[in-house]
Amino acid sequence: MLDIKFVRENPELVKENIKKKFQDQKLPLVDEVIKFDAEARANQKEADDLRAKKNQASKQIGALMAKGQKDEAEKVKAEVAAYSARLKELEEKQPKLDEEVKKRMMIIPNMIDASVPIGPDDTHNVENERFGEPVVPDFEVPYHTDIMESFGGIDIDSAREVAGNGFYYLVGDIARLHSAVLSYARDFMINHGFTYVIPPYMIRSKVVDGVMSFAEMDAMMYKIEGEDLYLIGTSEHSMIGRFIDKIIPAEQLPLTLTSYSPCFRKEKGAHGIEERGVYRIHQFEKEEMIVVCEPEEAMDWYNKLWKLTVDFFRSLEIPVRTLECCSGDLADLKVKSCDVEAWSPRQKKYFEVGSCSNLSDAQARRLRIRVKGKDGKIHLANTLNNTCVAPPRMLIAFLENRLQADGSVTIPEPLQAYMGGTKVLVPKYNSITGKKN
Repeated sequence: MLDIKFVRENPELVKENIKKKFQDQKLPLVDEVIKFDAEARANQKEADDLRAKKNQASKQIGALMAKGQKDEAEKVKAEVAAYSARLKELEEKQPKLDEEVKKRMMIIPNMIDASVPIGPDDTHNVENERFGEPVVPDFEVPYHTDIMESFGGIDIDSAREVAGNGFYYLVGDIARLHSAVLSYARDFMINHGFTYVIPPYMIRSKVVDGVMSFAEMDAMMYKIEGEDLYLIGTSEHSMIGRFIDKIIPAEQLPLTLTSYSPCFRKEKGAHGIEERGVYRIHQFEKEEMIVVCEPEEAMDWYNKLWKLTVDFFRSLEIPVRTLECCSGDLADLKVKSCDVEAWSPRQKKYFEVGSCSNLSDAQARRLRIRVKGKDGKIHLANTLNNTCVAPPRMLIAFLENRLQADGSVTIPEPLQAYMGGTKVLVPKYNSITGKKN
């Protein structure tokens, strides 16, 4: 959410930003905000002036009565009553005007960074850099669930009976690999100086309103019926919510945190949850990075965060690239975002495995996350988030890139300790040839 003072003083800049995000339907909101804001401030000023007059007149009543000027005192009492009646009207009107301003401000998108490429949708995202050499083996790489099934490692049919499409059972070596990746990611982040946190997996609506846009909430969040609770779609939600209404001493910044959580998403609007795959699903687990920092440090942290994800995937010898998100692909609270994409030898292209975002002070303004500077002055913090790893999607990239011609999967050295020293996973049958081992 933007600063109302900024909107008030820079309406054309705000409108231009809306146009850059290809959200022209929101243009009228700017003028509406300015109109209701002016009314709200005028209403507040009149109320403040009336309170001052009422207090002054109330003091006069006692003085007049002491002098025996009863008739004059009664006139002043009538004035006080009139002030009170008008003041009641203004006080009842004020929250309504404030709400009209707020509900529009919550929809107006954040100001994007000047470096963001302009485009209407993700087809206009721009490749930044590649890391590692993408390889296509001389054998045909099977679909990822076929690879998993060759190890007896996935049961989607049973999951469909139990929970419906978009769910899965991971079994045996594949389940262990899933957990190993998360454990390695946890230690990877701790070794880079981040504090490990396990957060609540449900949050209240006031936190939901603070961390994401309404459009995101509708497309993602599962609500607990009969309670003011939502299942988190990512641990960023509850991690940032931890600081609601907090004033953080500047000397404690930056806060660099890494969190594990399951994630739950409706994936509303997605064109069909895959029945066989685990690329787009309702439930997954993730190791996340969160930073709360001073505004002037935010962009430096943005670049540090996505590089950590690249380093993590490269440590497992998976080729990746970074993709700069264009203006139309940015969620409303973000000022800049990039995706980390892993190489798929089967598809012969890259696919998303993580996302890094700088939200400047948008979440902090909504949640009132403030910093007390060394000079004693209070200002808003900046917040950032980034995916370290999110299996089972990451497992797709891992299995495809580590698959051998005999159907086995090699385990890179950093992961071997988390797999009990295992260096190679041997399948029950070769997923490439279909022959039993």
